[in-house]
Amino acid sequence: MTKTVVLLDYGAGNIRSVQRALERVGAEVTVTADPYWALEADGLLVPGVGAFDACMKGLKAVNGPRVIGQRLAGERPVMGICVGMQVLFDAGVEHGIHSAGCGEWPGTVERLHSAVLPHMGWNTIEMPNDSAMFTGLNSDERFYFVHSYGVRRWELETSITRPPLVSWCAHAGDSFVAAVENGALWATQFHPEKSGDAGAQLLENWMHTL
Repeated sequence: MTKTVVLLDYGAGNIRSVQRALERVGAEVTVTADPYWALEADGLLVPGVGAFDACMKGLKAVNGPRVIGQRLAGERPVMGICVGMQVLFDAGVEHGIHSAGCGEWPGTVERLHSAVLPHMGWNTIEMPNDSAMFTGLNSDERFYFVHSYGVRRWELETSITRPPLVSWCAHAGDSFVAAVENGALWATQFHPEKSGDAGAQLLENWMHTL
């Protein structure tokens, strides 16, 4: 049975490349900002390119935080990509602007302390054990990044039952959260839709959770 995915259209870019990538792994994709369809679909994917504050304004304009929260309350899959991952955290600080995020995870998105920015191109990540997100992928797989901001500290208590699986990436003297797998909520700082076969495998793994 074909799985339905809503690609949330809130003015945050990279819509078409993500749509094509999802369709290649068998999803029936609808690009919309309509909350009804975003709640009804088997999966919701939140893309994001640009500044944290602008993405949050766009997301709020289409009731995105409420839709994300409602889906997760019912343990229904949501995935965020790039800034679509960043907005899931408590806050972002960019160009001196402090903006509230969706608050699904504690933590602040900030400028990386790397010698070379932006972090643009292919990089490996530290994959956690027993990860559904990275099933079928090797530890030397490379994923495509393009960003200057990220989450440099994971602040959620590790003593909780079933803590999220967190992947890390190192770049030019700093490290940051590259991906989070937290029950029905998955997110990646990298772009799976631009990451070749490895990215396609990750999206296919997500489809298996829908």
